[in-house]
Amino acid sequence: MVGFKNRYMVMEVFLDPNKENLGDDPIVVTQFNISKAIKDSILVNFGECGLASSLGSFQVKYVNPITKLCVIRASREDYQKIWSAISLVRSIGSCPVLFNLLDLSGSIRACKNAALKCDELKFEQYKLMVGARLSADVTQHMQNCLEKIKILEH
Repeated sequence: MVGFKNRYMVMEVFLDPNKENLGDDPIVVTQFNISKAIKDSILVNFGECGLASSLGSFQVKYVNPITKLCVIRASREDYQKIWSAISLVRSIGSCPVLFNLLDLSGSIRACKNAALKCDELKFEQYKLMVGARLSADVTQHMQNCLEKIKILEH
């Protein structure tokens, strides 16, 4: 029996740079929001057949709403289609966004390591940006997200 061959993409989500993001973000980046935006993009750009063929292994595995980092799984046959559809996503809800691919790998373990490294660096950057306004809730939420990444492959 042969297992499915997947590709894992570590993506960074950039919200509209023209808006002031010092306070709460206008949209919360969630697995559902990202998944819906990508599926809509696949449908628009590749049609129903393209959407149906790519849904077999497509999944948003992890999202960190603080650092705006996400891990997306796609089949080896369809990852380029999904990657191009992600590049064509221009908004989530009514908030303009851009996606940046940080890492592409064939195993969840390599993807987990890359995502953990990026998340830690981005959280340090976030702490510097927010400064004294960093609440204990945000720190606890970030620790929970880091724990989720560590158990991602299970």
